[in-house]
Amino acid sequence: MTHPDAAPSAPGQAAPLVRIEGVGKRFGERWVLRGLSMQIPAGAIVALLGESGSGKSTLLNLIAGLEPVDAGEIHVGGIAVHRLDPDDAARFRRASLGFVFQAFHLIPHLDALRNVAVAMLLAGAPEDESLARAAELLARVGLAGRERSLPRELSGGEQQRVALARALAHRPRLLLADEPTGNLDPGTAATALEMLAEQVRGHGTALLMVTHSEQAALIADLRFRLGASGLRAC
Repeated sequence: MTHPDAAPSAPGQAAPLVRIEGVGKRFGERWVLRGLSMQIPAGAIVALLGESGSGKSTLLNLIAGLEPVDAGEIHVGGIAVHRLDPDDAARFRRASLGFVFQAFHLIPHLDALRNVAVAMLLAGAPEDESLARAAELLARVGLAGRERSLPRELSGGEQQRVALARALAHRPRLLLADEPTGNLDPGTAATALEMLAEQVRGHGTALLMVTHSEQAALIADLRFRLGASGLRAC
C-alpha cells in the first residue's frame, strides 16, 4: 500500500508527460495503492522497483486505462486517462502507448515482420508502409535477415527484440514494460536491456519499467521503489 505523502517527481523538468496525483486503487476493502503521486518527464526512462503484491503492475494497468482508478487523477500527454470511457481508453492505448511484457505475446503463425506490423495494419495503415516500418525496426534491434522467421524459430532474446520492435512500431509517446526480461537468462537479459534503453532513447519515447531486478533498474534515469512505506526515490 502507498500513503498520501508519497509524491516523488523529477525536479527541474518541463511539463511532465505523465502526471499521477493522489491515485488510489482498491480490490474489495483492500487498498493496493493509496495517495500515489509521481511524474514522468517526456523521454525519460523510469524504473519502478518493488516486491510482488506491492501494486506495480496495477499501476501500469491504471496508466493504460485498463482498470478504473478509485481515487486521484492520471494524465498522459494532456489526456485525463481517469476520465476515459472504455472505447476512448482503447483509442488512447492504440495511439499513445506501447507495451513490453515478461511473456512476449507474439502471434505463433505470423513471422517476425508481420508480428511487428500487425498493430499498424489493424489500425488501417497502408500495408507497404507498415511492412517497411517493421523491417526498419527489426534491423534496428539486430534482426535484419530474420523477418520471415516464425516465433518458434527464434531464441528467447530474439523474441523479446521482436516484441520491443512491435511496441515501438506506432511511435508511442510512452512505453510500459512489465518485467520485460523476466523470462531471459542473465546474459540475454543484459543485452535486451541495453537494446531497450538504446531504442527508447533513439525514439524519444518515455519508458516506465516495472521490475524486481536492481540490475535491470540501472538503465533508468529515475528509480522509484513501491512498498509498504509508500513510494520513494531510490
